[in-house]
Amino acid sequence: MNTSTRRANEIRFLFALFTLLLLVACGRAPTLAKLGADDVILAFGDSLTYGTGAESDEAYPARLALLAHHAVVNAGVPGETTTEGLQRLPALLAEHHPRLVLLCLGGNDMLRRLPAGETENNLRLMLQTLRASGAQVVLIGVPEPKIFGGAPDFYARLADNFKVPYDGDILNAVLRNNALKSDPVHPNAAGYEAIAQQIAKLLKETGAL
Repeated sequence: MNTSTRRANEIRFLFALFTLLLLVACGRAPTLAKLGADDVILAFGDSLTYGTGAESDEAYPARLALLAHHAVVNAGVPGETTTEGLQRLPALLAEHHPRLVLLCLGGNDMLRRLPAGETENNLRLMLQTLRASGAQVVLIGVPEPKIFGGAPDFYARLADNFKVPYDGDILNAVLRNNALKSDPVHPNAAGYEAIAQQIAKLLKETGAL
């Protein structure tokens, strides 16, 4: 085998190896264990979880319960910051023993212009608490309250660090659509339905449903 042929073979081998590694890496997206029939989902957050702007049975946790055919506890508290959520979380875990937690907090920190580092650290501590409890987690990013504001980068960073499924788009898409809002920062019934539909889709894609 001459030098040029050997070189060509080496290049083909390296290309094949790179392609294989890329495919393996793409296949490592976070997944969830399938929920059992009696497993509880805890929707933990603020007014976006509580359902401000719609009736209680129109909030996204109530709509998700119908789509997922699972009990979904609405643990949303309007106005809550991540500091307050961090304090509230352990008691809810002890009470409900959820198999899956949908974590959606941070909007009130942004509205009050609290330091982003503080918000990120509180969310990190919540994720550590949830991991220690044995609960699975889906992280939902909250968009910044400004024109063209998407979810801050720290949400995706935390999801990557903890290897949990993440949706950083659905709230931004809903809150940029006036037909899906009850006020500048809250969805209406149609908006919450869209959120529930997207989360149900994500839970199916990740294997929970």
